[in-house]
Amino acid sequence: MTDTYLTISDTSEGYYTEKRSKFYAFAHHVETVDEVKEIVAMYRKKYYDARHVCWAYMLGHERIEFRANDDGEPSSTAGKPILGQINSAELTNILVVVIRYYGGVNLGTGGLIVAYRTAAADAIANANIEERLIEEEIVYNYPYVMMNDVMRIVKDLQPRIVSQTFDNTCEIKLSIRKSEAPRLRSMLEKLSFEH
Repeated sequence: MTDTYLTISDTSEGYYTEKRSKFYAFAHHVETVDEVKEIVAMYRKKYYDARHVCWAYMLGHERIEFRANDDGEPSSTAGKPILGQINSAELTNILVVVIRYYGGVNLGTGGLIVAYRTAAADAIANANIEERLIEEEIVYNYPYVMMNDVMRIVKDLQPRIVSQTFDNTCEIKLSIRKSEAPRLRSMLEKLSFEH
């Protein structure tokens, strides 16, 4: 089981031209469908005079939440080739928008597929791709007297401390790479039995 995923860290651009049609591509790091909708709406407004604003996105480290949109181009000639480029780069949490200005000459379905695929690939090629960890959050409650033991485990496994509260009963929320989560959980449970 892998506990990393690939995404882009910023916004990048790509470009392709064929028979005077211009294809401007933009790749964005996104976390939610709402972000996708906002960004697509922003491009529709900014490039209001463009013939087509086509796009595709992939969300989540499982890479099962995705969508492609042809925006009036013949079915599967725009969104699918864009999504194909996202898939071949094995990226997630990404939106790629390709804006087409029609050049007066029809490209045919084959030409459109190549154009959208190439523009999307160019935007992805210009992006900073980074590997990120899939993390799991663990919440642990313990009496104050166990503080040192809990902190020793935190020091050993080095999870990220998301939040903590200190009282008669303390609570710590930890985030750790998914593959280390069972180990962290069992060490904390073992601590509970010892006290």
